[in-house]
Amino acid sequence: MKQIMAAEFEITFLGTGTSVGVPVIGCDCPVCTSEDPRNRRTRSSIHLRYGAQSILVDSGPDLREQALRERLREIDAVIYTHGHVDHVAGFDELRAFCWRRDTPLPMHGNAETLGILKTMFGWAFSPDNVYRGYVKPAAIEIQGHFNYGKLRISPLPVIHGRVETSGFLFEHPGHPPVAYMPDVKEIPAATMALIRNVDILIIDSLRPSPHPTHMSVEEALATIKTCGAGQAWLTHLGHENEHAALEATLPAHVHVAFDGLRLPG
Repeated sequence: MKQIMAAEFEITFLGTGTSVGVPVIGCDCPVCTSEDPRNRRTRSSIHLRYGAQSILVDSGPDLREQALRERLREIDAVIYTHGHVDHVAGFDELRAFCWRRDTPLPMHGNAETLGILKTMFGWAFSPDNVYRGYVKPAAIEIQGHFNYGKLRISPLPVIHGRVETSGFLFEHPGHPPVAYMPDVKEIPAATMALIRNVDILIIDSLRPSPHPTHMSVEEALATIKTCGAGQAWLTHLGHENEHAALEATLPAHVHVAFDGLRLPG
């Protein structure tokens, strides 16, 4: 497998947790009280950097904490997987990335997701939003693949409850393709064909037991095997997963992601 060169193309896991994060409020389980920092999981999101370009995938409720931790100062675009609260509730934190811009911040999403954003944050999309210091969005509906420079981004429609949800395939010349699917229960055949033998797969793995809208660890491992991923990282993890214990049970090419992890590490 090709190696990603950090200076050219790098992915950072801003968050790897499920919708309630880890530790869970009011929980004293071994994972929530663990001293292993890898068991502290903010809501799922990644950041892509290639050359001078900076792209955020989702703006969850922990965005401020994540951005400060990773020293993010500029964002060139936001790409949304879907409109669930744990993926959009940090929308207002995007103000900090609009202060230094003279143009609106591109925000890519499918039609349903953009509709949710406009309903939740109508003030930002209003024609009356003319004051400096506010989020200035430029809504762009995803209708197929699109590019930022040489980086090609393709939507990967997946089944995740009743909301229209997409993962994404990131392809850059000279680097291994990366598929990102943080919220998924089932993968349609057309999407599976797009990720067949993908070099790196980042996939939902909520907990050991089945869940109605998320993959379990067993389902994630079965998907990794079916698609033939060269390397895989489990994300969107709940407090049922202790990092070291889960890592010890996985095949050599599968790993547990954690907040702050960078590919390449």
